Amino acid sequence: MRVPLTLLTIAATLQQSNSLSLSNVSQQGTRRAALTTIQSAIASAVLLTPKTALANEEQPQPAVQPSSTPKFQRYPQLRFIAALGDPNASSGTGANTWGLWKDDPGPRGVYLRDYQERLVKRGGVAPAGWTFQNNDWWLEEHGLIMHNPEPLPSKKYSKSMGQILPYKRYVVTGDREVTTVLTVFEDGRWELQKGNLYDVTHLPCRSARYTPTADNNGSDGMCTPSKANGKDFPVKPGAVMPSVPDCNKQDYAVLFVLGEEVIA
Repeated sequence: MRVPLTLLTIAATLQQSNSLSLSNVSQQGTRRAALTTIQSAIASAVLLTPKTALANEEQPQPAVQPSSTPKFQRYPQLRFIAALGDPNASSGTGANTWGLWKDDPGPRGVYLRDYQERLVKRGGVAPAGWTFQNNDWWLEEHGLIMHNPEPLPSKKYSKSMGQILPYKRYVVTGDREVTTVLTVFEDGRWELQKGNLYDVTHLPCRSARYTPTADNNGSDGMCTPSKANGKDFPVKPGAVMPSVPDCNKQDYAVLFVLGEEVIA
């Protein structure tokens, strides 16, 4: 049996439990430590907004519009959004450029020092099975080459309405003080119910996307992980990711995603 809790009280509830406390993971902590704590919280706590109730998984819920009272369902494991935007903004545009990892990309990644052995000599296929994109690749804070995120879904099908709704809602957190609802729209708009983008950014998780500069676009071997300096890693929480010669770099904020809206 699940006991509903609002997002305003869930943080306090978690902090009262040593096994579930999000505060046990400091801003200086590792992603692995954060995942251990967050996963325990997900397994035991119900995710709700101040205006919502959790959907009963066994019974269908009525379709909703953005202004309706939504209901949410937690994911079995933590997911991650790669987001771009003004850290101080609570809404904006450009969510159509955001990405989603449905699992932690770090453990499936390849260290920079192993780039030749575990990617180049394997035809670009990592031991975990993902394929390296020569002209569009990602690094995380420990110097691990990650698989590319998929586009962040921004719409959802409603069976009861027989149509695709042009928005999607997620429960997100930065593993600090704010846990809230992120709504992304098909046209690229996004908005947070509470706080700003910085508040829901997990600072120890750093990520950046590397693409060839205009001068060497399409030239094989120019923008490559072999040119990254391993001494630049690990990256401190909240710091920008290192530049790599002959590459454009785009830093992304990393948001923990705990669940999503359930629409019948």
